[in-house]
Amino acid sequence: MTRGSTLPAHPLSPLSGCLAIPAQTRTSPAPLLDGFNTAPVDEVHRTLLACLRSLSWAHRVADHRPYPTLDALLAASDEAAYDLTWGDLAEALAAETLPALPEDAYGAAHTALSAAHAAYEARFGHAFVISLAAVPPDERLDYVLEAIRSRLANDRDDERVVAAEELRRLGRARLVSRFRGAGV
Repeated sequence: MTRGSTLPAHPLSPLSGCLAIPAQTRTSPAPLLDGFNTAPVDEVHRTLLACLRSLSWAHRVADHRPYPTLDALLAASDEAAYDLTWGDLAEALAAETLPALPEDAYGAAHTALSAAHAAYEARFGHAFVISLAAVPPDERLDYVLEAIRSRLANDRDDERVVAAEELRRLGRARLVSRFRGAGV
């Protein structure tokens, strides 16, 4: 067969013993994740509770060890967070504090944030939570103030959904931070 009047046929070379797609090899988890997978359960619970203060979430994530990758751990964390009851969420929310202001924040910023947080707590009965993992440090104050003001307009049910999502994101970000270098 020819490939046109000027191009000669181009035979394919034999591929015996070769794979078109390289075989996937399983690598062992990074040392931090390996240590997490093999640690005693109470140590794992303490590690997890430092990320999200829900006993139910910590037990569920710990019970599904070992995790082959950080992505697998994060997926399990997300799934466990999505399944938290309102009681579990209230437990986690009770342990959260308002994000810290930068040291150079001016006094009026502290006053504004304190007032907004007090209004939020009075309306919803729990601490305001928000994940700032993707927010540049110099934008965090404005981001938090805007988020509190915006979320004050939510009804209780809508805010529970938002707070639950923010807790999930906080737990995930804290896990990533703790296991940085373990395949992130």
